[in-house]
Amino acid sequence: MDGRYVVTGGAGFIGSAIVRSLLREGARSVVVIDNLLSGRESNLEEIRRSVDFERADICEYEQIAPLIRGAAVVFHEAAIPSVTRSIEDPLPSHEVNINGTFNVLRAAQEGKAGRIVYAASSSAYGDTEALPKVETMTPRPKSPYALQKLVGEYYANVFSSVFGVEAVALRYFNVYGPRQDPSSPYSGVLSLFMKAILERRSPTIFGDGEQSRDFTYVEDVAALNLKAARAPNVSGKLYNGGNGSRITINEAWALLQRLEGIILPARYGPPRAGDVRHSQADMTAAARDLGHVPQFSFEEGVRRTLAWYRDGH
Repeated sequence: MDGRYVVTGGAGFIGSAIVRSLLREGARSVVVIDNLLSGRESNLEEIRRSVDFERADICEYEQIAPLIRGAAVVFHEAAIPSVTRSIEDPLPSHEVNINGTFNVLRAAQEGKAGRIVYAASSSAYGDTEALPKVETMTPRPKSPYALQKLVGEYYANVFSSVFGVEAVALRYFNVYGPRQDPSSPYSGVLSLFMKAILERRSPTIFGDGEQSRDFTYVEDVAALNLKAARAPNVSGKLYNGGNGSRITINEAWALLQRLEGIILPARYGPPRAGDVRHSQADMTAAARDLGHVPQFSFEEGVRRTLAWYRDGH
């Protein structure tokens, strides 16, 4: 894999998985851009000598433009990724998710980068009744975060059609796996569940727990990114990045109890603002155009993730 690959947010949960996948596939030059707001250098610890780590902020154009110039592919993962946080404090997420994304696209255009793979979000679909969610549905964002990530998609499409920047958007569903940080109230539900089950305490489920999600193992998402980086004739297009199935929050907690061999009923709290009720990806387009078929079932992904957390992470 010749050329230089840039991963914004490369010290984060998903970004560091993409970095590992690039190195596994023989990439010789990988640049990580991260300001360590939510990313951690420890996410790169065993591969730290194999990457060029640049502590830089995508909101500062002058910092990132030289790093992106001439890149073969830019994987744009840097974001403030929380619906709840965007409601409680919308300004930082607006600045990072919209202005920062514009900076990355502008740097790619002016620096003649080869392709941008943009981390979009399934939250853009909102609460459409129909399942599974298909890329052609009209977006109905319910939160500032959902809207911000949708604006990023539109910007990627415009930079493709107007400025000739190759750009592909991937709408991630509920990504989980090793290195997802469970220390914040804004963390993904499965990372919070992992911490709770290993500490033998009941988690709090917001709402009745019957809301469903398309939980997608992080290694499948990393594989999808690499396929989107290489596929021909996909510039300006949008693809779902899910698993193609859905699990309720109650079912997820039940599985963890079963794997650990304990009974630990959850507590329930009020529903959270901005949450969608059901989510499930139609993966037809990604299979057709990118050759992507998810490899990990929910149970297999949960087993691997639980093992990683149990190993003292």
